[in-house]
Amino acid sequence: MTRTVQADYLVVGAGATGMAFADALIDHADVHVALVDRRHGVGGHWLEAYPFVRLHQASAFYGVASTLLGGGRVQQRGPEAGLQERATQHEICAYYGHMMADRMLESGQVEFFAGCEYVGDRTIVSRISGERLEVREGCRIVDAHYLAPDIPAETPPPFAVAEDARVIPVNDLARLREPPSQYVIVGSGKTATDACVWLLSHGLDPVSICWVRPRDPWMLNRAVVQPDPAVFLGMAADTMQAAAAASSVEDLFLRLEDAGIMLRIDRAVAPTMAKTPTLAAWELEQLRSIENVVRLGHIEQVGRGKLTFAEGSVAIADDAAVVHCAADGLKYPPLVPVWRPEAITLQPIRAGFPCFGAALVGYVEATREDDDEKNRLCPPSCYPNSMAEWARMNVLGTRAAMSFGSEPDIKAWADGVALNPARIPPEHPGSAELDDALSRMQTYTPPGLARLAELS
Repeated sequence: MTRTVQADYLVVGAGATGMAFADALIDHADVHVALVDRRHGVGGHWLEAYPFVRLHQASAFYGVASTLLGGGRVQQRGPEAGLQERATQHEICAYYGHMMADRMLESGQVEFFAGCEYVGDRTIVSRISGERLEVREGCRIVDAHYLAPDIPAETPPPFAVAEDARVIPVNDLARLREPPSQYVIVGSGKTATDACVWLLSHGLDPVSICWVRPRDPWMLNRAVVQPDPAVFLGMAADTMQAAAAASSVEDLFLRLEDAGIMLRIDRAVAPTMAKTPTLAAWELEQLRSIENVVRLGHIEQVGRGKLTFAEGSVAIADDAAVVHCAADGLKYPPLVPVWRPEAITLQPIRAGFPCFGAALVGYVEATREDDDEKNRLCPPSCYPNSMAEWARMNVLGTRAAMSFGSEPDIKAWADGVALNPARIPPEHPGSAELDDALSRMQTYTPPGLARLAELS
């Protein structure tokens, strides 16, 4: 017998975006929400993340709108002194567990179905007992899984592995019992940089690392992506100023590098990847100490003592630990309207910052009736992979910010939400630096936005 769940919304995915949407929705509407996730708890991919991972951005930009992740503290010591704290995997998982138990379930408006799969047609199936549940007719489906990332712990290596080769996911790096003579880090993105920095921070000689980097990445300087309106809006103004003067997308990124916004590991190599996670100066310094970098594209096979590529091979130590950091990570499906008859599909709204985008969608869903009006206010933006896509993300995100920011109630809500990187809190005392940033934004956004649209 199939049980019926009396919910107004079925949120598929209890990761960062699903939680942010549900939190904002129940804060502003008297509705019942069912959250379903195939994992054993809330937190999404963070439950399976490698143990030494941290947020690449300030904790304040992550989580749900009602409750600050962390204490909003500035680091007082260490290599990131002066920058906002960044939560660890343990802190993130504990935060989401607390949000579910003490806020959502306690509200009486949320029911959580862990270890369950949404199979379509308003039907949920338990992966543990096989029980089938249905949500009532009229329940809105919320797809919080559309952009769910692939991570190494759940994705096999994208290359063949010989029987006598040693390939491990990045999660196992912290669990090795005996050190190999060489570590081979495979991947170009945040996971690979985290793995390299973690090894070097534990005293490993850089000569013991071989880094297979199919593409070199552009990364954002973490120092300019901070929850201080003068800093963040100053960075945004610098970006628009650089864009207005750029002759090409390559010239744009060089100008952003000169402005201290973009970073690249090797200044002699022109990056082509622009997913743009943040990176700190101390991490950049450590990454630049690794000289054995292989740029032969993607690995086709790992054998004992050998990496094979389409255009050649590279010798490695026979006992090398090849560390798989090469999952796709971010997803790039086509943009779709957030509100459609079949589902509300969560996507970023402003450029980046998916938790803010999901919370914004939750607020707009709670305070507006017409789906066409909601889509006008919250057009989706994309995640970037290339430099041109980064330009497109900023065009779409800036236009979206102008759209939802034109509504007085949304602007007031957004200015009170720490997830919003561009907010100016009502209690902010103001400063000459902030005035200058706002003035330059007003001057350079129109020509910068026009040029970004051409470059994308």
